[in-house]
Amino acid sequence: MRDVLDELLAWWRDGHPVGMGTVVATFRSAPRPPGAAMLVGPGDDGAPPVAVGSVSGGCVEGAVFDLASEVVTTGRPVLVRYGISDDDAFAVGLTCGGILDVFVERVDREGFPDLDEVAQDIAAGRPVAVATVVEHPDERVLGRRLVIRPDGATGNDGVAAGPRGSGNLGTARLTDAVADDALGLLAGGLSETLTYGPDGERRGEGCRVFVSSYAPRPRMLVFGAIDFAAATARVGSFLGYRVTVCDARPVFATATRFPDADEVVTDWPHRYLAAEVDAGRIDGRTVVCVLTHDPKFDVPVLDQALRLDLAYVGAMGSRRTHDDRLARLREAGVPDDALARLHSPIGLDLGSRTPEETAVSIAAEIVAARWGGSGESLTATGGRIHRPPRSI
Repeated sequence: MRDVLDELLAWWRDGHPVGMGTVVATFRSAPRPPGAAMLVGPGDDGAPPVAVGSVSGGCVEGAVFDLASEVVTTGRPVLVRYGISDDDAFAVGLTCGGILDVFVERVDREGFPDLDEVAQDIAAGRPVAVATVVEHPDERVLGRRLVIRPDGATGNDGVAAGPRGSGNLGTARLTDAVADDALGLLAGGLSETLTYGPDGERRGEGCRVFVSSYAPRPRMLVFGAIDFAAATARVGSFLGYRVTVCDARPVFATATRFPDADEVVTDWPHRYLAAEVDAGRIDGRTVVCVLTHDPKFDVPVLDQALRLDLAYVGAMGSRRTHDDRLARLREAGVPDDALARLHSPIGLDLGSRTPEETAVSIAAEIVAARWGGSGESLTATGGRIHRPPRSI
């Protein structure tokens, strides 16, 4: 993807229009994932157009090349489905049995004025997403874009549109719905095609928007290799986190006990956290769950975690354990404003008893912290259900 973006940006800066085909949906055994892209750009010194990238590993590139060349001339984007059938199995070469939806559009300075800024965000590792209308009954809306960042959105005209980007996808309702949903995908580093009614009706059909997110999965660090950690790792993975379970005791920190974790590390929690910070692998989306409820493990790691700009820091234990932990952290010099960010005892009050129920309460508190939710039943609240995020 990086090579494709570099080529696209070079042509864009030189003022050349480029045809771009992007996989926006796949079914069955499609060879490339959503987001895979192919460019058709000008050759050097009047040479024939050249192709960069791939949408299918070679299966339908010829057909996409011809279509992208046509779209560069007409300026009219097209959504096309390539799949295997009696009629078209060999016409386009997709003989693997998969199905691809490919959106083909013209990309130039006029249609995508903030491509350079998006590329800078990606290069710097800053989360950014691009939402593109790939299907709509109104051809004037087809191909419109919204660029979503944690602090707001901009439309095709490059004008800042606020947290929800009102009006830039044709109607305020559609733009609000897409911006809300794209923020959730961006927080998880996910790319996906979303379906709405033409005016952004969430239960409607007729409008499809592809959201391409450029952000690594956020991290969840679970300290303490106990049964509650296994359940927390499971629900963390379900929420889209890259989950690490860490414990200093090798007899407990095993991959067999934590099959849902992306990695299991044997190390002292505070030492592991410090190493990850030094390596630049911790950011403002990282969540930390300290489940050891043992002072020799949890106080040193909480001392470090609470001094970092993290999305969430929670610690398990009784209220007596919590009071003792706060006293120890104050003795270690942790300031009161940092202690106020500690979620302890960890989780929302759901009446949880089992490890699985406790993991749900922890996950619910993490989600509430991410989006600014109150944790109350929606029947007892009013106003918007979906809020802009506190941070991503």
